Amino acid sequence: IGVGLVGFGLFFILFGMLLYFDSVLLAFGNILFLSGLVFIIGFRRTFTFFFQRPKLKGTSFFFGGVLIVLMRWPLLGMLLEAYGFITLFRSFFPVAFGFLGSLINIPVLSKVSRALG
Repeated sequence: IGVGLVGFGLFFILFGMLLYFDSVLLAFGNILFLSGLVFIIGFRRTFTFFFQRPKLKGTSFFFGGVLIVLMRWPLLGMLLEAYGFITLFRSFFPVAFGFLGSLINIPVLSKVSRALG
């Protein structure tokens, strides 16, 4: 359920941005994303992740952006959310990029990359 909610949340956020920052779609996407995150890792872990002392700046920007999107200021809210998201998940990006770099070792993808490269 959680992965589906996060997926639909990201879809609605992307769709809201494609439709020139439609505030209803962005707000719905934010709510689905956050509720999916709670379903995936649990309420207590979500709370402790967002409210750690080093991550309070990113948390305040992220939730402030969500609140501003809900108040129908979508462009400013998404900018604040993006900054908060980058600040919150800064330590996760090297792991994600390392995983994406290791995808080239899969046999089918290595053949495709050699054919394209």
